[in-house]
Amino acid sequence: MDWKSLYTNWSSYGNLDNEMRLMLEEMKNDEVALQDAFYKNLEFGTGGMRGEMGPGTNRMNIYTVRKATVGLADYIQSFGNEAKTRGVVIAYDSRHKSPEFALEVAKTLATKGIKAYLFDELRPTPQLSFSVRKLRAFAGIVITASHNPPEYNGYKVYGADGAQLPPEAADQVINYVNAVENELTIRVEEEETLKDRGLIQIIGEELDTAYNEHLLTIPEDPKLAEENVKLVFTPLHGTAKKSVIRALYDLGYRNVHIVKEQEMPNANFPTVKLPNPEEHAAFELAIELGNRIDADLLIATDPDADRLGISVKNNAGVYVVLTGNQTGALFLDYLISQKQRKGTLPENGVVLKTIVTSEIGRAISEQNGLKMEDVLTGFKFIAEKINEYHTSGEQTFLFGYEESYGYLIKDFARDKDAIQATILAVEVCAYYKKQGKTMYEGLLDVFDKYGYYMEGLQSLTLKGIEGSRQIQAILNEFRENPPDQISNHKVVVQEDYLNRKAYTFGAKSEESIMLPKSNVLKYFLEDGTWVCLRPSGTEPKIKFYFGVKGNSMNEAKGKLSTVMEDFMRRINNLL
Repeated sequence: MDWKSLYTNWSSYGNLDNEMRLMLEEMKNDEVALQDAFYKNLEFGTGGMRGEMGPGTNRMNIYTVRKATVGLADYIQSFGNEAKTRGVVIAYDSRHKSPEFALEVAKTLATKGIKAYLFDELRPTPQLSFSVRKLRAFAGIVITASHNPPEYNGYKVYGADGAQLPPEAADQVINYVNAVENELTIRVEEEETLKDRGLIQIIGEELDTAYNEHLLTIPEDPKLAEENVKLVFTPLHGTAKKSVIRALYDLGYRNVHIVKEQEMPNANFPTVKLPNPEEHAAFELAIELGNRIDADLLIATDPDADRLGISVKNNAGVYVVLTGNQTGALFLDYLISQKQRKGTLPENGVVLKTIVTSEIGRAISEQNGLKMEDVLTGFKFIAEKINEYHTSGEQTFLFGYEESYGYLIKDFARDKDAIQATILAVEVCAYYKKQGKTMYEGLLDVFDKYGYYMEGLQSLTLKGIEGSRQIQAILNEFRENPPDQISNHKVVVQEDYLNRKAYTFGAKSEESIMLPKSNVLKYFLEDGTWVCLRPSGTEPKIKFYFGVKGNSMNEAKGKLSTVMEDFMRRINNLL
């Protein structure tokens, strides 16, 4: 069915939600907007779905949410009555329509005879992951668009292990979702009827307490709370405040200052352009407060509290936002050193990172006798490895992280957890404060010990049909005509994760890549520099990652700048 037929189908549907009908009426003379809303189904991918809210098959609305949920319900039913009884835990964040979408999910599941555990109010995504495990549920769903702009919302699916679905299971769910023919005619029963039948159960405080008890096991040295770290914290209008404040208070951290303008949940995120701690602009108000009170550490979490960013004073006394790679290096070095001190570092310890995360993690791990293993981008792949090693006993999980501000210290959750990371960040700050150092000076110590690694990221936002075509054209060009050199250094290896092959150009040889297929290309240069091209799985973007190593901070900065400029010049010539 073409987009005009789909639009007609929606606009003529007698029982269409009134809000949807009014929005369609406003759009009726805007063919471009209508085409974008109906030219395809909102893609349900390996991580769920995410998109702008509004009417249409390519939008987040109660109908596309019901369709996704019917697909998931049919998948669950294929496992029999036990799976239906174990049920699904449902959480949601502070975005527009998140509570409404979460309720639609619960009603749709319950109408299908599947138990739905619905949180009584917004909760962090990692708590959803924890709760699936705690309740021994069969699956979990969180309504969130993470750090996207206010007009977006999304739908993420978790398995029984508390991790986002791995590719094989996700593909099965996708097939069930795609088999749902008409999202408009899906029947859902009334909320109260389903509650009376015990199919919808509201959950809350009991899971908060259980999650908090596990958070209190994060510190390696609880006595460091005595260092009285002065912390500025902002949840960026999202879900993290209650969990963060409760855990820090219970651990003895009292000198916590919240950015008042960003303290309360607000779906419009009025104080930031993007509610993303990766964006340095998101720290503006935290830095203002930090300067007023001379804070030791500034922390920001994204709306669903799975990403964490930190800012600390550099040697000039100016707050700088650390990259995800830098924070990960600090965390990893601290965890290893403390476990060595206590004699608790496992001999078969493994650290997990993504293929676009800094190589300093490998240097830290291997120099301390630990295995470092790469996985595809996406925390579900880290969680999949954790589950594999729990089953086999071959390795003991120590730490997992990705450059995009995602960290997991202990695996009672199986997704990146900004609450855990906040606790560890405050402790690391206290550790260096006890030595008379800032965290920035601690980072320089790590660089001095392991090498001056530096990374960069550029991204292009290319929306709509034409944008999708451009993104694919860029990847095709590089796949078919790989560069001979970048920034006057020879390209020696191309890793093609779609073909699962690593080509060594000089030797004219290839090796298999033992990871799932992914439309990603990565190039290694003769001096160890690397460049990676990856289309985003959740946004209309293509991302370009860069990594270098130098003998000093200035050398690394210069090398990174040169590589990025040369490479992006090539990209711009393709547009």
